[in-house]
Amino acid sequence: MAAGGALPVVDLAPFFNEDDVGRGGVVRATEAVREACRTHVFFCAVNHGVPAELMSRALELSAAFFALPDDEKARARPAEGTVAPLPAGYARQPAHSADKHEYVLVFDPKLGFNEYPAEPAGFREAVEECYAKFTELGLLVQEVLNECMGLPPGFLRDYNGDRGFDIMAALRYFPATEEENNGLSAHEDGNCITFVIQDGVGGLEVLKDGEWVPAEPVDGSIIVNIGDVIQVLSNNKLKSATHRVVRKPVHRHSLAFFFNIHGDNSWEGAGAVESLLGRGQRPVAVPAAAGDGDATPVNEAFISHSPPSFGYCESDRVTVKDAAAGREASIDRSCD
Repeated sequence: MAAGGALPVVDLAPFFNEDDVGRGGVVRATEAVREACRTHVFFCAVNHGVPAELMSRALELSAAFFALPDDEKARARPAEGTVAPLPAGYARQPAHSADKHEYVLVFDPKLGFNEYPAEPAGFREAVEECYAKFTELGLLVQEVLNECMGLPPGFLRDYNGDRGFDIMAALRYFPATEEENNGLSAHEDGNCITFVIQDGVGGLEVLKDGEWVPAEPVDGSIIVNIGDVIQVLSNNKLKSATHRVVRKPVHRHSLAFFFNIHGDNSWEGAGAVESLLGRGQRPVAVPAAAGDGDATPVNEAFISHSPPSFGYCESDRVTVKDAAAGREASIDRSCD
């Protein structure tokens, strides 16, 4: 595991090497992922299986779209009466929001939710190629995390097999002003795994030991971080991290893929996580049971990344239960 900028760089090449006799490379790469998640939560993945040409093309076409006049971008706004979990297509953060960016949301193309801009040519094809490659990468990293967490082989794959809740966003952050430079407020991702490709502008920062650490751009790399769902399922062995985007003097472009969890998955369905507990240990944090006695979905915390990032909430509450002490705690995350 090499140091790149301020974040660890993890080479994922062994996972694609069929000639890795004895799988020694896979073991070392898995340990590198484990250590990166333990120390930083965020890491730069290289040799990750997503072609560099595709990443560059997608960022360039995304930048070309956002450079269009506002009235042309508005043609890709979500359709009236959309039934998607979040409206697919183009949107901009409201003027009162502390976050200053615009974006295009994309779901699995097979679901039929997406609203693609007509221009620039090739935008849809590049986005859909990226979506497919990110999905493949998400499945791979999920398997690696399954090993890192000590879960039975294939547990996360079987538990989280529905890809209908994944989201990709093409984003443009506006230049900083003399008055303020917030691009995306400090938050933790509430999904399973997030993947980010970014241009060379920078601005993504991770809170570590009370200090903001820059996730500096590394050519050809993808930023990977784990979210709240993995933290809960791992019983805090792997933790999500607070991060933000600070705006720079110029526009910043990025693509983010949120590898999520099915909305109906409940904690009771994750009984295998008991294998993570030592003798006499209890879960540190689990989703609180609903008032009617039904199981609360694991992703009670799952959309915690979405409202701050995409502006679709009035308020957001994440409730966890301290099973050992018999206490519950709620965290309110407003969208001011």
